[in-house]
Amino acid sequence: MSYWTQSRSPLYSFLFTIPIFVIYEIGIFFISKDDVWVLRNGADALMRQLLASFGIFGLYGIGAIFLFAFIIVFIRQKQQWDKTDIHFDYLLLMTAESAVWALCLYFLLSNILVGLMNPIGKSIIQQVTLAIGAGIYEEFLFRVLLIYGLNGILGFIFQWSVNIRRWGAMIVAAGIFSAFHFIGEYGDYFSLDLFLLRFFAGLVLGIVYFVRGFGITAYAHSIYDLIVLTQLTTRY
Repeated sequence: MSYWTQSRSPLYSFLFTIPIFVIYEIGIFFISKDDVWVLRNGADALMRQLLASFGIFGLYGIGAIFLFAFIIVFIRQKQQWDKTDIHFDYLLLMTAESAVWALCLYFLLSNILVGLMNPIGKSIIQQVTLAIGAGIYEEFLFRVLLIYGLNGILGFIFQWSVNIRRWGAMIVAAGIFSAFHFIGEYGDYFSLDLFLLRFFAGLVLGIVYFVRGFGITAYAHSIYDLIVLTQLTTRY
């Protein structure tokens, strides 16, 4: 199979996102105990709260479950190994492609002096950690889980075609993704312009997810946040 087919597969997403997952968890490990509960990525914190309602606690519980989920994907994909070759040069190409998508998103939003993330960390290390975590956890929550769930709900309620269900799920997920940034103590003050900005960004990331898969979307989101963070920190 070609790069375009294999690079969007669950197996390649699993292999591709391991580095940023590990970097984020290591970064969290070095954040002080006083800051870790506040600064941990919002989507990560939300998923931990949902798990706590089922009796699953622990600071690194969501990380373990996230990794477990990808192991399941890895095992399922293993059944197709006779059709899938591991090309490590593909991973390098995926990194370059993610940077291109991130730059496209940046230039689409270049006239707006705000990013998808709110850099609340006290140090640059904390802010970089949160930027990386936003890519992997927000995309896992709002693109993978939420779109999959909404797609199933729309399919159950309406007799729509697959493509219409996907677009409907992507639009609703983009709205929830945007609204998520205004929730909580460190959320932004609501404004319609800012909501529409992030809604549009959610649509772009949703399209990238459907076209190129989770791994490239997660990297594109993280790289975009790092670009914005660099712009903000070098401005002062």
